[in-house]
Amino acid sequence: MTKELLLAAFIIGVGLCVAGAGTHLYQWLTRQQAMLRWDGKSYLASLGHLAMSFVCGPYIMLQVGWSHEEDGTISMPSVLISALVAFGWAFITGLLFVSVYVALRYQ
Repeated sequence: MTKELLLAAFIIGVGLCVAGAGTHLYQWLTRQQAMLRWDGKSYLASLGHLAMSFVCGPYIMLQVGWSHEEDGTISMPSVLISALVAFGWAFITGLLFVSVYVALRYQ
């Protein structure tokens, strides 16, 4: 039981690391704020934004949860819901990248 929980935590950690690194790399290369979007000037740009949103989504969701309300406070339900979504999403993203690594490494 402990091994399975540690494996799940490792996969979530990989997903969050990939999402954070991808977000900062995207913001550095494009010089614009990373956000969840699927619009674009062309079909190819739309697919690029969609791929960026999928990979960088967990990190962006964690940032959205910490946004302030009008009175300067942080909403606890917003933080908890965004963390739940972000960690679930990070598991999917981490599972994708770990499975690609294992498939390429151990052919």
